[in-house]
Amino acid sequence: MEDALPTHRRTFTGDPRELRTARDWTRAALDGHPHSDDAELIVTELGTNALTHTASGELAGTFRVTLTISELITVIAVTDAGQAKAAPEIQHPPGSATHGRGLAIVAALADHVTVDGDDSGRTVTAELRIPAGVTIPTPQHAEPGSKQCR
Repeated sequence: MEDALPTHRRTFTGDPRELRTARDWTRAALDGHPHSDDAELIVTELGTNALTHTASGELAGTFRVTLTISELITVIAVTDAGQAKAAPEIQHPPGSATHGRGLAIVAALADHVTVDGDDSGRTVTAELRIPAGVTIPTPQHAEPGSKQCR
């Protein structure tokens, strides 16, 4: 039987301060991985979108981050609490706009982005492929498996 891919999961509250916690958790889970910086930014952008555009940002709201890591790919999935005001889409805001670039940033960093779900909750998944010949360090501090925030 094959070993399961290392997967880390954590649910964060709808408080905007949790975005920093999500970034820190992502960095710790990837611990020196070649995609750790990009993954942190993707989690921040997708988490911000969840808090801004869905019930995740409400008082009792949450968003979930899942990181799956293999020798070939890192998959980052952020799931919101639903009730989106609009479906996620890449926008092209004017240069003076202060919002509207998040999903475009994710698409620029990732090799592939998908959006699944409906008004009851959507998962945006970003895939980052590992270039041939890059060695992935073994995490020293991250604990694999599921975690729930308090």
